Amino acid sequence: MTKERVEASHLKRERVFMSLKDREAKGSKDKINRVNVRILNEDYVIKGDADTKHIEKVSSYVDLKMKQLTLKYPHLSPGKVAVLAAINIADEYLRLSSDYDELIKLLDQDKNNR
Repeated sequence: MTKERVEASHLKRERVFMSLKDREAKGSKDKINRVNVRILNEDYVIKGDADTKHIEKVSSYVDLKMKQLTLKYPHLSPGKVAVLAAINIADEYLRLSSDYDELIKLLDQDKNNR
């Protein structure tokens, strides 16, 4: 099985995973966690400054989405499944982000009307 090192960052509201270069640039002394995960029957080592349980939860979600797509489209290669999963997850994120922003606006309007 292939072991790959994956470093990722969540860009909008909160840095979830931070690359080593980013940490060094910021002078951060936070601990980097290394978590072994399995996504679509492949082993990965995820490095990040997020809590190990959070890294596992994120990885588990990606694995679930990829397995769902594999069941629905068994003829697709793992690479295409990964791209579709990324598109679906990005769509979920953008919709939730938009909903969140709208709720914040409504709360601000309500607060200003008091």
